[in-house]
Amino acid sequence: MESAVFMKEATPEIHKKDAKKSFSFALITISTSRYEKYGDSALPEEAEDLSGKDMKDLLEAAGHKVPFYRLVSDEKSSIVDAVLTALDSSADIIITSGGTGLAPKDLTIESIIPLFEKEIPGFGELFRYKSLEEIGTSAILTRAAAGVIKGKAVFCLPGSPNAVKLALSKIIIPEAGHIVRHVRE
Repeated sequence: MESAVFMKEATPEIHKKDAKKSFSFALITISTSRYEKYGDSALPEEAEDLSGKDMKDLLEAAGHKVPFYRLVSDEKSSIVDAVLTALDSSADIIITSGGTGLAPKDLTIESIIPLFEKEIPGFGELFRYKSLEEIGTSAILTRAAAGVIKGKAVFCLPGSPNAVKLALSKIIIPEAGHIVRHVRE
């Protein structure tokens, strides 16, 4: 009988139920062309960053806070600096958008994965699976990834508005509490 009680306590539903409901997010948009045009914008609206605005709107509508936003060029040092700054902020979760494709200029994955202390491979797998339903086999072109750095979850998303909406609404927002709880254990 004890094992039945233990199994019930170990379900994801129990973990989610006990998890904090509101979190602080740091958003980093990676786009050289947008950065060259708008520079150091403090808000996605200032940089005409549709994906950044969609992320911010979805998170705030779900009751989360977005006190940190950066727009950076697709250069390794800029990406790493932005992530390290976000890690020092009050953010519980960091999300990058852009630079996850296969073009030579797409450097997000090469910049951030070496910082991971632990990878969350299920995120990229699930994101590509859910993308398959929306965009077909083009889903193989993304290298979306997630991991843990200094006790914070970091998600690397493609730059398209549809991709960020999918990732946030179907994966990140529903699992935020569960992820943060485990990362902090």
